[in-house]
Amino acid sequence: MRIGVDLGGTKIEAIALLDDGRELVRRRVETPRGDYDATLAAIGDLVRGIERDLNARGTVGVGIPGTLSPATGLVKNANSTWLIGRPLADDLPRLLERPVRFANDANCFALSEATDGAAAGAAVVFGAILGTGVGGGLVVDGRIVVGANAIAGEWGHNPLPAPRDDERPGPACYCGRRGCIETFLSGPALAADYDGATPASEIARRAAAHDTRADAALTRYEERLARALAGVINIVDPEVIVLGGGLSNIERLYTAVPALWSPYVFSDRVATRLVPPMHGDSSGVRGAAWLWD
Repeated sequence: MRIGVDLGGTKIEAIALLDDGRELVRRRVETPRGDYDATLAAIGDLVRGIERDLNARGTVGVGIPGTLSPATGLVKNANSTWLIGRPLADDLPRLLERPVRFANDANCFALSEATDGAAAGAAVVFGAILGTGVGGGLVVDGRIVVGANAIAGEWGHNPLPAPRDDERPGPACYCGRRGCIETFLSGPALAADYDGATPASEIARRAAAHDTRADAALTRYEERLARALAGVINIVDPEVIVLGGGLSNIERLYTAVPALWSPYVFSDRVATRLVPPMHGDSSGVRGAAWLWD
C-alpha cells in the first residue's frame, strides 16, 4: 500500500493506493496555517488514521509547496512560508517512524500524469501548472528530474520569451525580477490583463459566449503560453506536456496553443502533445504516493 500526502496551503490531503493505482481511501483536513508543529501533527494523524482503518502499513510520500535544499536539507521556496527553513525531512520520518520521500507538488503532478494519467507511457513528460502561480515538473523514464539545485521545471521564473514591445519590461514578480512567465500566465495575470478583477474562469466563459474583449485577452494569453512552452520544448523536447492548475480547464488552450508554438520551436515539425490532466486536482496527492516505485 502506498500513502500519498499533498501538503497544500489551505488543505492537507492524503490518499492510499494499491500497486495498480486503485484508490483505497482519501482524506483531507484544513492546513494549520502558520503553525509548523500542528502541520506535522495533522500529517501524522492522517497517515495513522488511514492505516488504522485499513489495518495495513504503507510507504509514505509527501508533496510540498516548495522543495528541500540540497545544501541544507531544509525547506526552501515554499509559498506556505511557515515551512521555510524547517527540517521537515527529518521531523516527519521521526514522527511516522519510517522513511518518507518528498517532492515538490508540481513534480508530484507530473509524476502522477506520467505514471497512470494523461501521459502514461511517454518517456519525457513536462507538467505545467497554470494557477495562482506558474510552476512545472519534469519526469523522464518514470522518474522525477530534481536537478542539482532542486529547481528543475521552474519555468515560471524565466523571462517570457520573445517579448513584444508592449510586454517590456513586464510586470513585477514577487521573486524580485520583472517579466517572468508567471506574471503573464498565472490566473491573476490573465485577470490583470482583462480588467484586474474578473477571475480567469469567468473570462473563459465570456470568451466562449463571444465577448470580444474576453476573447482578445484569452487570445493574448494563448500566444504567450505558446511562446513559453516552445522554450520548454526547445530545452527538454517532451513527448507530452500536461497542463494542471485552474487554467487547465480552459478547453480551447489544447487546440489554440499547439497551432501557435511552431514558429518558436527549433524544429521542422512539433510532435509534442498538449493534453489536459486525467486525474485533475487528484494528481498531486497520487503523485506523492507514486514517489515509492
